[in-house]
Amino acid sequence: MEAFLVSFLEYFLGVIKYAVLAVAGIVIGKKLRENKDAKTSTVRIQSGRK
Repeated sequence: MEAFLVSFLEYFLGVIKYAVLAVAGIVIGKKLRENKDAKTSTVRIQSGRK
């Protein structure tokens, strides 16, 4: 029974590790994309009416 628990714990920690890496990749990718979009944005907002 102990071998099963150790094996399960190793598997579970591996899943957690990959989940953390996936979330970090999504967050970093989103920030990089927002930064790139902000740099290349050419939309101008005009104040006042014509």
